[in-house]
Amino acid sequence: MPGRSGTVGPTAKDNRLFVEAVLYRYRAGIPWRDLPERFGDFRVVHIRHARWSKKGVWQKVFEVLLQESDNAYYMLDATIVKAQQHSAGAKKKP
Repeated sequence: MPGRSGTVGPTAKDNRLFVEAVLYRYRAGIPWRDLPERFGDFRVVHIRHARWSKKGVWQKVFEVLLQESDNAYYMLDATIVKAQQHSAGAKKKP
């Protein structure tokens, strides 16, 4: 994760908490101002998110995660397929 060593200002203390805040915000579908207090000031989280987006940090993170994915979420369960066929309203065979 990026740090700011050698630049003005402190290096980020807790990248994990910041990433959790961003994921929580998108998962819950809430505006930035509704982030729980445990994540800190929502304005700081939003500004940092915007900086990471502008610098392409999120793109790099997702590319790394994509390389390490196992694509297990692409698998279909037979019960889902069967339920869909039977719940479509087709006439039953005699």
